[in-house]
Amino acid sequence: MFFDFDGVLLDSLGLKTEAFETLFTVYGDNIVSQVLEHHRQHGGISRIDKIQYSHEHFVGATLSDQDLKEWNKRFSDLVVERVINASWVGGAKEFLERNYEDSLIFVISGTPEDELKQVISKRNISRYFREILGSPTKKPEHIRYLLAKYRLDPASCVFVGDALTDYYAARETGLHFIGIQGEVTFPDGTMVLPDCTGLESAIHALYQSGVS
Repeated sequence: MFFDFDGVLLDSLGLKTEAFETLFTVYGDNIVSQVLEHHRQHGGISRIDKIQYSHEHFVGATLSDQDLKEWNKRFSDLVVERVINASWVGGAKEFLERNYEDSLIFVISGTPEDELKQVISKRNISRYFREILGSPTKKPEHIRYLLAKYRLDPASCVFVGDALTDYYAARETGLHFIGIQGEVTFPDGTMVLPDCTGLESAIHALYQSGVS
């Protein structure tokens, strides 16, 4: 099983949105509105890509590599401790506790990988996950790597995510997909849950129906 992290396992999406708002507020309300809309519509994408895109398309400036690193650090400083202390998405912890000993569970996130591992370590939940993978590597590449490493049949795997990035990564690599309702609308026919409560039943139903 493959899981996104923010908004799927932890109720931390709002914290990331607030960080973008704080960082870009110096450019005024109009720029902030555009940045936040882009952020919401491109969940699961690396913040580095979002920060660079926002500067190029909304602010009208290109960041140097050093500036980009500084913006990423400022973002990280705003969110890490808050994410470490964020609440679980409903049913997520219970699902992991029931299944981690008997199933391969992976986290694939757009969060920088070192930061993602730091958060998971600080929360003392590393035991739930066989591998923890983040940006800058894209999600389809991570999925293909894990499928090959663990000799998994894509048709026997499911990706649980809250963004269109997750949906398309699953489609591209042949995985089933279950959406956790967030701030996007998934294509018609997608199995969508309000949270992770009942996820086991949904996975069973998905496999029984053959829906992808």
